[in-house]
Amino acid sequence: MLRFAEEIMLLLLDDENGRFAAAARPAVDLALAGGVLMDLALESRIDTDVHKLVLIDATPTGDDLLDPVLADIAAADRNHDARYWVENVKERADEIREGALGRLIERGILHRRDDRLLWVFRSRRYPVVDGAADQEVKLRILDLLFSDDIPDPRDVVVVCLCDVCGLFDSLLSPDELSQVYPRIRQLTKMDLIGQAVTSLVTEAQDQSAERLQFLISQGLAARSN
Repeated sequence: MLRFAEEIMLLLLDDENGRFAAAARPAVDLALAGGVLMDLALESRIDTDVHKLVLIDATPTGDDLLDPVLADIAAADRNHDARYWVENVKERADEIREGALGRLIERGILHRRDDRLLWVFRSRRYPVVDGAADQEVKLRILDLLFSDDIPDPRDVVVVCLCDVCGLFDSLLSPDELSQVYPRIRQLTKMDLIGQAVTSLVTEAQDQSAERLQFLISQGLAARSN
């Protein structure tokens, strides 16, 4: 089974041209951080509630995407909430990104060619560790959005991260997005880490807009003088 960071990178990849979607960098970094934390939650290493994220088991998972973050949480002198840890883990986004891409290449899901990353398997399925085939993440999430199926906890997280990165705008037409919008809102309320990521991305976007408005006003004032 792929880790969330790996699935995020697959979601960002345009498998026709081998380039990554032009999603906002802060949003992607926060999504990768949230993905690592949710993997730790599913590995029963941490748990979250509205007020705090707590360490349950400091035993390393043996996964080099997860264990550095687990060690940071174990070394903390007090409990913090999910929001704090999403922002903290964001500082590791570059190493998480490169680690995830390296794994996808090693697994034979992607390959590099002319500085691009391309799919190896065009059947829209990819192999997993036990030799079985798993439905490609984009199709899996779209199936969930257009149904009333009870979601797998993993897919709830992926929906949150897609929403944060603005990926549904490229995966769905405007009519389709309007149709599934209530379903997206329903699913994104099911995960506390996903909510923390969404909150931080919204704040970052607001700050960027305020900064842009300030720069524009300064430029106009300078021109008037």
